[in-house]
Amino acid sequence: MMSMSPVQAGLTATEAAAPRSPTTGAFLQVQGLGRVFQPGRPVFADVDFGVARGEFVCIIGHSGCGKTTILNVLAGLDEASEGHVFMDGREVRGPSLERGVVFQNHALMPWLTVRRNIAFAVESRWPRWSRAQVVAHVEKYVALVGLSAALDKKPSQLSGGMKQRVGIARAFAIEPKMLLLDEPFGALDALTRGTIQDELLAIVQRSQQTVFMITHDVDEAILLADRVLLMRNGVELPDGQWRPGGIAESVQVALPRERTRAGLHRLPGYYELRNHIVDFLVSRAHAA
Repeated sequence: MMSMSPVQAGLTATEAAAPRSPTTGAFLQVQGLGRVFQPGRPVFADVDFGVARGEFVCIIGHSGCGKTTILNVLAGLDEASEGHVFMDGREVRGPSLERGVVFQNHALMPWLTVRRNIAFAVESRWPRWSRAQVVAHVEKYVALVGLSAALDKKPSQLSGGMKQRVGIARAFAIEPKMLLLDEPFGALDALTRGTIQDELLAIVQRSQQTVFMITHDVDEAILLADRVLLMRNGVELPDGQWRPGGIAESVQVALPRERTRAGLHRLPGYYELRNHIVDFLVSRAHAA
């Protein structure tokens, strides 16, 4: 049976638009989220999930299911057609320095050095800080991603992996309440990707950062996440009706938290978890 949006279920537009109060204890809460680009064929609808403070959640699914659109709504860079997003008890309305975003494209300003790219964000976050405070803060986060030697280089002098490290350092440097990652390692070679994954995992574990991340890589999701959201695509049903995409399943990653990419396959339960996610992507993500 196809699920109905609040308006389809018979509520007035005002009643459908009114947010429910966020659930106590949920740091991030998504309620009834939907996004329509083509009338009558929502990309996704009725998306509900929460993220606990300090939790690392990955969302995985095929292209076109709406993962990036959800992340953009969480970041305040896009508006949902219906539904609401709360973070730390307040509704998300537009971009905020409380949410740090890292895209696959590092989005560095090419005319600025590594130091200045990160300092620009830090100065926006804390405009009253002294120059010495900014310098010390920038150098701390650049050191965390192993780029101290590149502080005064411009992006054109850096490799792809180094640019992504700068983007990650910049996001962490503003000390956001939540980090949003849109396939930040997708364009990197396997060796660089693995190195930065391990670095990110170490930083997140030290900082207890709350993270929501998009990935297409099953092993990456299992390595990094406490929980994986499996997202199905919208599909036309045999009777001609359209079923929007949505969250099909939430999978807990019940593996030891101290894990590395090299040792992942040795952990009890790894193959069962991996096979479950792969089976969803192969057999159920597009199923009518």
